[in-house]
Parts: sequence; C-alpha cells; structure tokens
Amino acid sequence: MRIALLSYRSKPHCGGQGVYVRHLSRELALLGHEVEVFSGQPYPDLDETAIAAGVTLTKVPSLDLYNDENPFRTPWPWEIKSWIDALEVLTMWTAGFPEPLTFSLRAAKVLKKRTADFDVVHDNQCLGYGLLQIERDGLPVVATIHHPITRDRELAVKAAKGLHKITARRWHSFLRMQGKVARKIPRLLTVSKSSEVDIRKAFGIPEGRLTTIPLGVNTDQFRPSSERVPGRIVCVASADAPLKGVSYLLEAVAKLRAERQVELVLVSKLVAGGPSDTRIDELSIRDSVRVVSGLDDDELADLLASAEVACVPSLYEGFSLPAVEAMSCGTPLVATRAGAIPEVVGEAEEAALLVPPMDSGALATALGRLLDNAELRDRLGAGGRERVEARYSWAAVAAKTAQNYQEAIDEFAGTTKFGQSEDLARGGSVANR
Repeated sequence: MRIALLSYRSKPHCGGQGVYVRHLSRELALLGHEVEVFSGQPYPDLDETAIAAGVTLTKVPSLDLYNDENPFRTPWPWEIKSWIDALEVLTMWTAGFPEPLTFSLRAAKVLKKRTADFDVVHDNQCLGYGLLQIERDGLPVVATIHHPITRDRELAVKAAKGLHKITARRWHSFLRMQGKVARKIPRLLTVSKSSEVDIRKAFGIPEGRLTTIPLGVNTDQFRPSSERVPGRIVCVASADAPLKGVSYLLEAVAKLRAERQVELVLVSKLVAGGPSDTRIDELSIRDSVRVVSGLDDDELADLLASAEVACVPSLYEGFSLPAVEAMSCGTPLVATRAGAIPEVVGEAEEAALLVPPMDSGALATALGRLLDNAELRDRLGAGGRERVEARYSWAAVAAKTAQNYQEAIDEFAGTTKFGQSEDLARGGSVANR
C-alpha cells in the first residue's frame, strides 16, 4: 500500500504528533508498505530503521511563524510568495492560529500533482479544508484525532485574564473548520474510548464513524532499570500549556520538599518568564527542579527508568503517551483521573495512584506515599510493565491502522473486493492489481 502521511507539525522528540508520525511510519514500512511523510515545520526525525525500511520525508514549508527561536515573527515581504502565505500572516496578525488550514492547502497543492503515487492519505490531527480537496482530487483520506482541541480551548480561556480571554478564543478559531472537516471525512481514528466519546460530542460525529486504536511504545527501548535515583520525579509535559497541569505539580513539589529531598525533572521547553518559569521562582523551588529538552528516545527512556516516580498531572488527556512510556520502564505513576488516563493506566492501583485533577495537595500526598514505600513502587512498576506488554505495541497500531486504510480505500471505490484487504495489509498496492 502506498501511504501519504500528513502532519502539519512534527516536533521530533516531544509532543504527541511528532512521536506518532515517527513510530507509525516506521512500523507501517516494516509491514511492507510504502510510506511518504509530508510535514510542515518543525520537521520529524525519521529513525534509521524507518529510513532503511524506505520511509521518506517531503517537507511542506510554511513561513514558520512559531519557531522556538523567534515565535510570532513577522516575515520579510519577499518571503510572502502566495495567497496562502498572505493568509498565514494575516491570521497570525489577527491572533489566530493558521497552520492547520494553511498546511492542508499546501499539502493539497502538492498531492494534486501526485495523485497516482498513492493509495490513501492519512492526516494526523490537521483537519484542514485542504483534505476535502484531496478527496475531490481522487484520494481517500483517513484522519487521526488524538483528542478534541475544544478541551484545550476551554482550559486556555479559563486560565486567561481580561482581554487575553478574547485572544484565547480567537487562537482556537480553527476548531470550527476542524469540526466541519471531521464531519465530512468518512473514516476517523482516535486513541482511546474516552477521546472517542469527547470527539463525537465536540464535533457532532455519528456513532460508528470513529475507530479506537491506542498508541504504542517500544518495550525494548523503554525498559526497567535497577538504578533508581532516590527522590527523583519525572514529568514529560508542555510546561506552559494549562491542559498539562504542571503548575499543580510544582505546588506539590513545594509541599514535598519541606519534608524530604526531592528532585523534579521536567522534560519540557521552558519559556523564560513564562507561567511555569515564574511559578518556580514564586515557590522558591528552583534548586529542586531540573528542566531538560531535546532528548532522543534513548535518553528519555534512560531518564524515565532512573526515576522513583513519574507524574502525569494533566487536566485532560486523550491518551498520555508519557504515562505508557513510564509504565514500560517499570516506573510507578502518580496521575490524575482525567480524560483517558484511567483507561490507559488501569484502575485499582494497577500501575498508578490516581488523584483528582487540579489538586496539588492530593498530588503531594500520592507522590509522598510512593516515595516512602518501596514495596508499593515495585508493585505498581511491575503492574505497569505487564499492562504495557499486554496492550500497547506500535506494530499492532500499524497493523490495525493499515486495516482501516484498506477499508477506506474500499469505501472510496464503492466496492469491497474479496481478498484485497489481507493482501494490502501485507504491503500490497492498489496499483499492482
């Protein structure tokens, strides 16, 4: 099967979209499929196994208005070479977020010239109007929605003050487009039953249109270690995103350090003077917090395996890949009972102690309980590893996704051919028959 995998931004080593693209493309190629990734900035890092298996990257450059070095930059006049470029700048200038729309339009232009090269297009959470043009040009489209960004909007507006509430609503105005596009794409994928319910409610998707395929983890890479650093807590999250609840974890660390020696390692890109950076100083815990970023998978796995406890303090999660990666490392979790987290980590203290979201006191109590109880840490860590081995595999994700591609191809063609699904699942191509 020849697959065009679209991702409007694919930050290589953090953020669910980049991780999803990197692992899914590799496993699809290992199944024998031809995979070409189309991405805007930041571009993904394709690992050596993926490249050896034939995965290629086609860059779909934007004006890169939100790069880490110069966010919200104003481009030079000579950089604006098309009406899509102009739309991108004008949307940013009016406090909107243009990338889902503008990437989809650029991708549609690229694919219009290459329709014969692919059997199916897989969109990763873009849901821009350009996808509808891709379908009109003759390619079936499958889209993954990790979770409805309506939750991000609700929390961002709630956290904003004064006029910033207006800009928070404007920033998320692309959601109206995403809802319209989602309702028109026949086959949608998501990563948890919790997300499925929320997406159907947020976007008005009928039952039966969404298929749940949980994310995976490389259990050979994310593995337990016998060397644990006493008092170390690891959290992998976008520190300044209200949705991730990092402020509550920082408050919990401030409570804990009054009773014991603790070290919070925060895997995030911390903005100087941003909400989390400011809160660290307000709580006087700078000497107990270490911030790291840009880790590759091996480095992240080693870090998670070195911790006594991992924490997911989110206010909402559609899945929580960091939770699964920590579980794979045999690291016990403290996590919030929010969104899909209980579905992912299990109930009844199987792999995690679960606490209410937005409750720093409950976080501190649960973290302290685990830090003080080696037997409980060992039991939850072993339970998490067992749960991951039984449920979460990237190879299984790829196989189920390929099956959905074939069903989308059959539906698009208006016919289901006997025997075709099994052939394509093994790496065949519509063009070869």
